[in-house]
Amino acid sequence: MKVGIIQSNYIPWRGYFDIIDDVDLFIFYDDVQYTKNDWRNRNRLKTGNGLMWLTVPVLFKFSDKTLIQDAKISYKNHWLKNHEKSILNSYSKASFFTSYAEDLFSILNNKYVTISELNVDIIKWIMQKLNIKTETIMSSAVTNVGIKTARLINILKEVGATSYLTGPSAKNYHDVEKFQEAGIGLEYKVYEYKEYPQLYGGFVPQVSVLDLLFNCGENSRKYLKSLRPNEKDLL
Repeated sequence: MKVGIIQSNYIPWRGYFDIIDDVDLFIFYDDVQYTKNDWRNRNRLKTGNGLMWLTVPVLFKFSDKTLIQDAKISYKNHWLKNHEKSILNSYSKASFFTSYAEDLFSILNNKYVTISELNVDIIKWIMQKLNIKTETIMSSAVTNVGIKTARLINILKEVGATSYLTGPSAKNYHDVEKFQEAGIGLEYKVYEYKEYPQLYGGFVPQVSVLDLLFNCGENSRKYLKSLRPNEKDLL
């Protein structure tokens, strides 16, 4: 069984969903420390004036060891209205905007307590729209033994994984020998994708998957999968 384990991100890019679609079980790794200025609470849109960040304010201090699943959203400013306005201004002329906007705005307005709850619900909604049927669970539902690589391997063992799919940057820090000793194969997603029709001139690749959905609708799956096979560390 192939398993993916990644922290929840705010309205992630298509590569995130390519990984989910390519595994038998996907685990939201949200009982680890929240990291500021990361993808957990922000992502980018393509606009007529270039790239724009959408950031969800989170109550966080650098001294904190707050877990992602416990990181609370702040509603002191008008970020929610600003996000809706930015999405509307950027994509109202996109071919499939009206197919998704109402549902998306409904989710955003649920006033979630934590960033994890918001992220996971948006990701699951996008999975439905992309016809991704992969089972998902939270990492808090399985073992919490060990740290870093040891923790990952313990999770993978508990769910019966035979291979672990992750992003290419993991090559820089995963201890391959430990995975080999555990009998778990390592696969790395190669992020190389087809360009798809976008608004506002030349193609920009690494933006929120909303850009793909709004521009391509039911054809989005044609552009979801990497053009190259996963790289593997053989057992």
